Amino acid sequence: MKKNIVLIGFMGIGKGTTARAFAKKYDIYNIDTDDLIESKENKEITKIFEKKGEAYFRSKEQETADWIVKCVRGTLISCGGGFYKVNNLKETGTVVLLHASFDWISHRLKNSKNAEAKLAKRPLFFDEEKARGLYKERESQYLQVADIVISVENKTIKEIIKEIAKSCDVKKRHI
Repeated sequence: MKKNIVLIGFMGIGKGTTARAFAKKYDIYNIDTDDLIESKENKEITKIFEKKGEAYFRSKEQETADWIVKCVRGTLISCGGGFYKVNNLKETGTVVLLHASFDWISHRLKNSKNAEAKLAKRPLFFDEEKARGLYKERESQYLQVADIVISVENKTIKEIIKEIAKSCDVKKRHI
């Protein structure tokens, strides 16, 4: 796999979970844009939002996208919910939208094993009605920038990664 696969979608849809499972099955590296930003800033996303604001965070997403374009190949990249707005998204790789309804995402987050931690990592999800409005605003934008759309509702992680692999023509490596 020479081209990157870039997972986008609303916060809490399971981009990181999907990326880790996909990377393991298909023996490729995966990186998470939020993790890269946290590492570079030496701060959690919530602290970056609190101390420097959303505009600053979005500038860090753009820096991360620029680095990916220059330096990263053959990697699965899971992105924060707003990463789709970077101005060079298509240059980062094949853009795969993980898609589901807001209610399904909300239910997934609230009923996960570590629900409190998952919700705490998503500062824009603290107010569910605001999050719902943000989802409505972003949904059509996600669909516009995606090369591939994968519905994840009521699918197992195995089904989702198999669908991504088929759509992106990724074969399992045998070592």
